[in-house]
Amino acid sequence: MKFFKAIQLVLLLVISTVSAQVKFEAQTERSSYGLNERIQLVFTINNEGDNFEPPKFSGFKTEGPFINKGNQTSITIVNGKVTQKREISTQVIYYLTPVKKGVFTIGSASIQFNETTYKSAPIRITITDPIEIPSYPGQPNNMNYGEGIHLVAEMSTKNPYVNQPVTVIYKLYFEPRSTVGNFRNFKAPKYEDFWSQYIDMKQLRAERGKFNGKDYSMVVLRKVILYPLEAGAKKIEPFKIELDAEVPTGRRDWFGEYEMRLIQKSLSTGVQTINVKALPENNKPSSFTGAVGNFDFKVVPSKTTLKAGESLDLEVSVSGKGNLKLFNLPKPIVPSALEMYDPAHIENVQTPVTGIVGKVSDKYTIIPQFKGKYTIKPIEFSYYDLASNSYKTITSKEITIDVAEGDGTVVSNKENANKQAIQKKEVFQYNKLKTEFVSASREDFLGSGLFYSLLLAPLLLIPIVMIARKQKEAKDADVVGNRVRNNNRLVKKYLSEAKKQMGDKVPFYMAMEKALHNFLKAKLHIETVEMSKENIIEILQNKNASESSVNQFMELMNDCEFARYAPATDTAMHNDFDRAIEIITELEKQI
Repeated sequence: MKFFKAIQLVLLLVISTVSAQVKFEAQTERSSYGLNERIQLVFTINNEGDNFEPPKFSGFKTEGPFINKGNQTSITIVNGKVTQKREISTQVIYYLTPVKKGVFTIGSASIQFNETTYKSAPIRITITDPIEIPSYPGQPNNMNYGEGIHLVAEMSTKNPYVNQPVTVIYKLYFEPRSTVGNFRNFKAPKYEDFWSQYIDMKQLRAERGKFNGKDYSMVVLRKVILYPLEAGAKKIEPFKIELDAEVPTGRRDWFGEYEMRLIQKSLSTGVQTINVKALPENNKPSSFTGAVGNFDFKVVPSKTTLKAGESLDLEVSVSGKGNLKLFNLPKPIVPSALEMYDPAHIENVQTPVTGIVGKVSDKYTIIPQFKGKYTIKPIEFSYYDLASNSYKTITSKEITIDVAEGDGTVVSNKENANKQAIQKKEVFQYNKLKTEFVSASREDFLGSGLFYSLLLAPLLLIPIVMIARKQKEAKDADVVGNRVRNNNRLVKKYLSEAKKQMGDKVPFYMAMEKALHNFLKAKLHIETVEMSKENIIEILQNKNASESSVNQFMELMNDCEFARYAPATDTAMHNDFDRAIEIITELEKQI
């Protein structure tokens, strides 16, 4: 009896010893992450394990599991005695992407070894606001399934002056052995406090590039020109995309080639901060209206000699490189005897990656009323020159207008007239030289049926005109109704345009976006400036739209916006068009 008890005791000691040697734990690099960071969660058991059960990952998007098994043998020799020790470990790796801020607890995972179940300790993770990620941060090797893929925002400067152009280029870097595609859930930043201009990428083409000192393949996803409108520290929201990537696993096949694995990636540039400097106050000219760049200024009349009643054009123009769309041209001052009308504003500009270039001008129509010589005084135009960091002023030449004797014309000088009315005086008329015969037997018009019909016609038309006028006034007063009708008309127009452009990616998706925006204007009674994602979702839900329909509509808007900058097939265009018809029809029923 004592012998059996001793055996049981030995077996219990052996089992407890083996159990004590088995460790199963979960680890992350740290306990706090930004909303735009990617978290590597590793479950490790220092032995072989089976029947792994993961926890629930509430609040995270997950990639995995990726399983790594290690087998290491160590040999030690002490006093001629050889000892061999074999170490086995198993890793189960997940990559987590947070979807909201807060404090989250990842529960226990379980794994079996020798018919014993082991559980890991729960992990507590705090998710904060998005953090600023350096443009070229150090990253782990791509053997961790896709860690060699990076989305960065490269800026020409982070310390510009007000109205100085800032070029932002969004680039995707990936190892040459990897391939990327199926871009989706595209989310572009809102450039608050900036004037912005996108530069469309007609096709995505991979090039060689350097990232963190290493050779990578690189694709430019988008280019943006920003002009800061006021001084201060300005934050730019993250640029986000999701994609599929085929990446090497780190293992090789029988032929020595790396095995590839298809994964999904969620990428973000993180929050960027631009410190905008105010323009200097010292030596700022009184004629300065906000022009920044390098410009030429001209004031040119179409002619300087004319007759009273004739017109001339006076062109005030600025050409060069800078914020041509963001300042007002100076206005000429002319003598009261010269009638000057509101100008026609003309813009002939391009927006390359370095900033706006071209020419803007105001063209004034001037009509002199009396004979004489009139002087248009010189005009000043001031701008801030970024090359010399100083203000510069250009002054036009004095212009003299010589008005000769008129030809008997009179200029009507009515206020708020858009066009000059010129009437010809005819003091005498010539005698008629051609004889015109009139029939002597024709019926007298007075007292005829036509006479009485025309006499009574105005009386009969009065009630019809009054009714039509009231209907028109009521329709014109219905501002909201007119806007809705107009937006509904535009939805049909742009859907029809998209159908015509099927097969031509850029105009097709531009028409699709305009159709979706006008649908929102018509149904939600909102303007373009109110079209934030959160506002659209809230209003649609308040109008009893189902959550699935709202999500499908928002996904379609994002897909159409990004599809202009990514490869698209005819099949994808047909599918997106059919989705638009289906979703718009469904939302109309629900709203």
